[in-house]
Amino acid sequence: MTRILGIDPGSRLTGFGIIEQLPKGYRYVTSGSIRIKADYFPDRLKEIFNSLQELIEHYQPQEMAIEQVFMHKNADSALKLGQARGAAICAVQTAGLPVYEYAARQVKQALVGKGSAEKLQVQHMVKILLDLQGELQIDASDALALCLCHSHYRQTALRLRLAMAKR
Repeated sequence: MTRILGIDPGSRLTGFGIIEQLPKGYRYVTSGSIRIKADYFPDRLKEIFNSLQELIEHYQPQEMAIEQVFMHKNADSALKLGQARGAAICAVQTAGLPVYEYAARQVKQALVGKGSAEKLQVQHMVKILLDLQGELQIDASDALALCLCHSHYRQTALRLRLAMAKR
C-alpha cells in the first residue's frame, strides 16, 4: 500500500487530496482546500508551506504528485502559480517525499481517456474511481486526479519491470 498526496497549487486556494494505492484499486483518505488568508504574497507562500507540512505530518503520505508548470495568458498569474507550486514542493521535499510531476494533459488522459477533457469530466471520473458521493470542490478534485494519475503510472511502471524481469 502506498499513500499518495496530490496537490493543486494556487496562491489563494491550494487543493489537496490523499489516496492509498492498494494491490487492487484505491482508497480515498481525505481531500480539501487550503484557503490562504494572507494578503502579503510571501505570507501566502508561508501558509502553503506550513499547511502542507501539517498535512504531511498528520497523514504520512509516501509520495507526492503535482501538476507541471504550464503557461498562463497572464504572466503575473503564471509567476504566482509557479511560486505557490515551489512552496508546495519545498514542503514535501523537507519531509523527504519524492515528487512526481504530470502535465495537465497526462492527468486528463489517464482519468478520462482524452487529454483535452473538461474539469467537470475529470471531477466525474474522480468521484467514480474513488466511489465518492456528494459535493467535491474542484481544487480537491484536481488534486485527487493527480493522485490517481500517479497511481496509474506507478502501476504501469511496476508491470513493465515485472515483464522485463521475466525475460
